[in-house]
Amino acid sequence: MSAQSTAPSTPDVTRDFSDLEISSTVTTPAATRPSSPIPAALPPSPLASGKHKICVIGSGSWGTALAKIAAENAWKRNDEFHSEVRMWVREKIVNGKPLTHIINRTHLNSRYLPDIKLPKNLVATPHLKDVVKDATLIVFVVPHQFLHTVLGELSKPGVLHPQARAISAIKGVEVNGTDIETFASLIEGRVGTPCSALSGANIALEVAMGQFCETTIGCPTHTDSLLWSAVFHAPTFRVNAVEDVNGVSLGGALKNIVALAAGFVDGLGLGGNTKAAILRIGLSEMTEFCLEFFAGSQRETFSNESAGIADLITTCYGGRNRKCAEEFAKTGQPFDVIEKKLLNGQKLQGTATAEEVHNFLRARKRTHAYPLFEKVYQISFEGLPPKALVQGL
Repeated sequence: MSAQSTAPSTPDVTRDFSDLEISSTVTTPAATRPSSPIPAALPPSPLASGKHKICVIGSGSWGTALAKIAAENAWKRNDEFHSEVRMWVREKIVNGKPLTHIINRTHLNSRYLPDIKLPKNLVATPHLKDVVKDATLIVFVVPHQFLHTVLGELSKPGVLHPQARAISAIKGVEVNGTDIETFASLIEGRVGTPCSALSGANIALEVAMGQFCETTIGCPTHTDSLLWSAVFHAPTFRVNAVEDVNGVSLGGALKNIVALAAGFVDGLGLGGNTKAAILRIGLSEMTEFCLEFFAGSQRETFSNESAGIADLITTCYGGRNRKCAEEFAKTGQPFDVIEKKLLNGQKLQGTATAEEVHNFLRARKRTHAYPLFEKVYQISFEGLPPKALVQGL
């Protein structure tokens, strides 16, 4: 026989639910949130057609992936965009035929994304002036080594529409002595167009294949945010716009230095603990560099956005910079040899950025404040052994 419980008994409930008085002074509105978002109305186009016109300057794997998304969105929203999207292709002969002809006939970029079908409204064009003619939304995604040549052509009178807007998806920085500039700022200064920046955890092939990912667009104004979100937002390519052009630009540039460090770690056969430490130190240096030298930058861009922590993770576990740095640590071959061997004509960005950042920090007498950046430079350019990477961090 069990002992009788000494816990107090539950008092009898003498009132029925129907007796309770439940009232509210809040009236539920007749209209509720729709099950799917309605695209925001776009700012008006300056063209007589009333439609915005998109073009893409660059046709590497990343440029082609972005052009694919832009062309698909232009086709879907053809009441707001011209359906044809032109992509600048530096003409090459592939298997005896011009690359532009191959792309326009087969709808494949056989050089950089050979297995990805491209929209029929994406038109490869070899002449830069033809690409940008009447374009109001210009996407820059050329290797930064070629940007000055492109801007020299575009800055000539009458080449660009006077009310055009631009966005940079180019990774890197421009350094002149003690001055440093993002490519978005460089573009805006040279051709006079407001320039946003796009960056995120975006491996080009995965984006082109439609695998879900996020990207961040840093915009100078709300108008730019509306326009560029409409160009790029898609079910598998989620866009978040922030008013931090410098932070988004710097995240996309500086993470490539950290990716070299991650590649050295992999090439040395070190484990996950070391790599995690490199990522943490790298993210800290990226954040502090931007806050120190670019007024108005936001710490949250690095901690919360795809352009910050997410892009850093992706780049340090995949991507060309990590891959080439791993090969460097394993073989000791120079980076220019590795680039030709592994990258199929594409350019390595991390080494150039590491050199630019080192030169800037040396001019500012601040190299000691960024030990990981400095170690990557010394390993890449001064013969420091990769195994010295973690010493003194």
